Order: sequence, then structure tokens, then C-alpha cells
Amino acid sequence: MELRVLKYFITVAQEQSFSKAAKVLNVSQPALSKQIKDLEDEYKTTLFNRTTRTVSLTEEGRLFKEQAIEILNLVDRSEDYLRNNKKYISGNIHIGCSESICNRVIMKAIAKTQKQYPHIKFHLYSGNAQYVEEKIDQSIFDLGIVVEPANFSKYDYLKLPGYDLEGILMKKDSNLANRDFITPKDLMNQPIIISNQEMVKNNIAGWLGGNQRALNVVATYNLFYNAQLMCEEDVGYVLTFEHLYHETTEGSLCFKPLNPPLMIKSNLIWKKYRLFSKAEEAFLEILNKELNEKA
Repeated sequence: MELRVLKYFITVAQEQSFSKAAKVLNVSQPALSKQIKDLEDEYKTTLFNRTTRTVSLTEEGRLFKEQAIEILNLVDRSEDYLRNNKKYISGNIHIGCSESICNRVIMKAIAKTQKQYPHIKFHLYSGNAQYVEEKIDQSIFDLGIVVEPANFSKYDYLKLPGYDLEGILMKKDSNLANRDFITPKDLMNQPIIISNQEMVKNNIAGWLGGNQRALNVVATYNLFYNAQLMCEEDVGYVLTFEHLYHETTEGSLCFKPLNPPLMIKSNLIWKKYRLFSKAEEAFLEILNKELNEKA
């Protein structure tokens, strides 16, 4: 399979038209159609549903599109490394991030790296630990930030300083808003909105005494903002980190810490035995200096 054919396939999928894709690619429509048909025939599959006016992806086509985009992204990054490797320290660093106050040291290291090496570009992607680890495993992300508890058997990692205090976000007029802190007993029979990460569910199960199912979980989330909106609309109480919500006197929500307290650490991870680019080496050197200063 040629990379050129992958680019043809993705363009047709994006344009939803062979004629429009042919204009974008500057090739003839019959030649483009033949390349896609040859690709389907080679792998004995149908990638597009064709009509006289438009085309749309089949289920196999949707899955193949995701893989094709990942392949081309990896090729682009490899070419970028080879072009710039001997000129100066440059390149792109892709980092997957969970939502955590511990990320601040990473941001400081990014700022210092770009001052010292202005040709290094950073690309940050937000997601939960499962999402970050999946993209690390696929080599889509170079580095990832995940909160504990986490499984480090496949990764090398750096512990980040600080911690996130776990608690409950709620409406200021809710039944629990007059408490200084929230105990396991307080949450029984209350509508709870919780992260959909299995590790987080296990963590809260331990805090509850081993039974996360005792909670009345009415919704789950993977990023905080939508959980905040659900809380504002009285869907339920949100289990989250203190620093993700900035409480104000005018706002309708408040945060109460858990008791016994749950203090969550974060780590920077990467695949074991991977070779770093010069850009990644430069960034990690600066990050380690930041971590040593905070030790």
C-alpha cells in the first residue's frame, strides 16, 4: 500500500466526492476512482458507499480512515525529524494530558524550552488516562500525563510534584453545601457524576470501604467541563479535583473536599525503551531541572 493512496483515500473521505477530491489532489477523477477501487479490491473490502451525487464511508471505511490518519501523522513526524535533525534542535512534541494542577510544572518546562529552542513546537491533547495511554501505545503521543492510580508496567515515568485534592462539586443550595467536608456516608443515595476511568472508580471504591457500587452513579464523564454543566443543571454531585473549578461568590457552585482526604499524584509517562528525538531530549532535560528545583 502506497502512502499516496492513503492520502487519496483520506481526501475522498473528507470531500465526500470523487470529483471534489480530484480537484484538491490535482489528479483526474477516473485515475482517482481507479486507485480507490484497486485499494478495495486488493483487500477485498468496500470503503465507500457510492451514489450518483455523493460518497460516504462504510463502517470498514471509517475504521480505516482513523488508521490512515495515524499512519500519515507518523510519517509526517518522521520526515520532520529527518529534515531538521542536523540543522538545529527543532521538531514537534505531542503530549497527552489529564486534567490536573500538577501539569503546571510541565507548562513551565514548555515555556523555558521554547525560549531556549524556538523551533520546538508543542501539541497538547486533553483526555483521561485511558485515552492518553492508548495514544502512547500507538505512538501518536510522545509523552503523556496521567493521574494515579495507574499501571506503569509498559512505561517509564517521572513523578510530578504536588497533588490534586479530590472532592465534590455541588450547587450552593444543595443539601451538602453547608458541610466543611464530605464523608462516604454523606454520598449514600445521592446522585453522583463520576469519571469513567476504571482506575478512578477503583480509587473511590477504596475510599468508600471497597464498594463503589454503593454510589448512585447517574452519569459519567471524561473531561471536567461537561461535568460542571451537568452539575449546574442539577444532574448530580460531581466527584472531581479541587483546582479544576474556580469558586467565586457570584457562581452557583462550590467545592467540598472528601474526608478522609484523597490526594492524587500525577506522572509523566512514555513507552519503555523508546529513543527520544533531540527535541524531546532538550525538553526532558529542562523538565528535570524544574523537578530538581522543586525537590
